[in-house]
Amino acid sequence: MYLITGSRGQLGRELAKLLPNAILTDSDSLDITNADAVNEFVRNNNVDTIINCAAYTAVDRAEDDEEAAYRVNVTGPENLAKSGARIVHISTDYVFDGTSNIPYTTDDATCPVSAYGRTKRAGEIAVLENAPAAVVIRTAWLYSPYGNNFVKTMRKLGAEKTSINVVYDQIGTPTCAADLAGAIVDILPQIHDGMREVYHFTNEGVCSWYDFACAVMELSKLPCKVNPVPGTAYPTRAIRPAYSVLSKEKIKKDFNITIPHWREALIKCLKQF
Repeated sequence: MYLITGSRGQLGRELAKLLPNAILTDSDSLDITNADAVNEFVRNNNVDTIINCAAYTAVDRAEDDEEAAYRVNVTGPENLAKSGARIVHISTDYVFDGTSNIPYTTDDATCPVSAYGRTKRAGEIAVLENAPAAVVIRTAWLYSPYGNNFVKTMRKLGAEKTSINVVYDQIGTPTCAADLAGAIVDILPQIHDGMREVYHFTNEGVCSWYDFACAVMELSKLPCKVNPVPGTAYPTRAIRPAYSVLSKEKIKKDFNITIPHWREALIKCLKQF
């Protein structure tokens, strides 16, 4: 039996569509920071595989409340890993400092520069050290028709304003949540006890937030003009990685997965809006 935690989030909702028989939980129905509650839930529901989409993702707020982020991003995953079930754990590009200029591989040293990144990296370690089988998947720039995300924000602003400013000097790759969910479902049958691997998944290609915003406006047929500005124009509490392109070679090779380009994925996703 599959258990999806964080099922009300972007990825959780896409997974729920692909795994209709999975058990869906959120923070109201299962407190993953409570080890006894996790163990009892897993045992009573015969859960053998957990897909952990639960996370504390308020990146700036985490700078002032790292303890809260730690509970959800480290204690929670550790409890899930110790429950005896296999686990697919979703992580982030924020485990890197963003100083590279070539795509990060899973062999590259991590160096988080924010509280969010530190807790997500510690969560990875907790899962890999404690689960009977663990697959950690780092992703970035996630969007979907659900929840709050960059694409929805740009469409809203594009409908309200004649021009907006978007940073041009943060480089990465958008990820359509539906594509990530599909990859996870392909991987699930191939997980076996003793497996402890880290993978990267985003859509293919590279862009800046400015490029991404321009594509959203163009494909949504919104006349709003997008102006490129440096990240210094929008100082944030937490440091964002300036470069967070992730290499997908390992996940494509190990699981024979084909990944669409980010623009192709965006076109497909926008049809659902």
